[in-house]
Amino acid sequence: MNGTVKSYKAASGFTLMELLVAIAIIAILAALLLPVLGGAKGRARRITCTGNLRQINLGIRMYSDDANDTSPASPTTNRIVNYYKTLVQNYVGLKGPPSPQDKLFACPADTFRYWTSSNHTAVFSPTGRHESANANYSSYAFNGINKDLTNFSGNGSILGIAGQKLSSIKHPDKTVLVLEQPAFFPYSWHEPKQPISDPNSCFYNNSKNMVSFVDGHISYLKTYWNGQAGSLAMFYNPPAGYDYQWSGD
Repeated sequence: MNGTVKSYKAASGFTLMELLVAIAIIAILAALLLPVLGGAKGRARRITCTGNLRQINLGIRMYSDDANDTSPASPTTNRIVNYYKTLVQNYVGLKGPPSPQDKLFACPADTFRYWTSSNHTAVFSPTGRHESANANYSSYAFNGINKDLTNFSGNGSILGIAGQKLSSIKHPDKTVLVLEQPAFFPYSWHEPKQPISDPNSCFYNNSKNMVSFVDGHISYLKTYWNGQAGSLAMFYNPPAGYDYQWSGD
């Protein structure tokens, strides 16, 4: 030892205040980025739905061409909204009975579903419609129930184009062909605005869904609902200002 004293330099690092500021900045950036990332995920889902609906739309058109221009219908069931899948699946390259593995008929946003029970109340299920045998394992529904069927709410005939010649439809650019099933009620997988745990408040006006039209184009649009209990959106054409109609008239 020569008597000299060694000096030690303190290790550099964040102070507590600097660390807190860094955490705050990260939290702010995360809050800004999460909506952007969520929006991108939503757009990706809608892009997938657009591709699905385009292929299904084409399959229905091919089926109708082979059926003398007549759209899907069934004399034995009023569930043509779901049963159409069985009729057209060969035209979109699917073999065997309908299955939850049929990705073409599965919307990636389809993670919960409602349906109307026999006593006209909404029933909630935390599983996708494409997972349900009752829905023929499809997120998408055909716009039609047999034309002579009166709906269960007593509001008159359900609109739709089941069994109608496609060439006879007056406004193919506005008449719905196949769509995400929630638009019938309506509610939305993409923009749910009611707590999905509350089955009594699932429907709302101007819910947005992916819709394919008779002329082949696809839109993400609002569905009109008059707000009356037991009256679903599919029971009536919307008022002026909406870009769709259920009937082929």
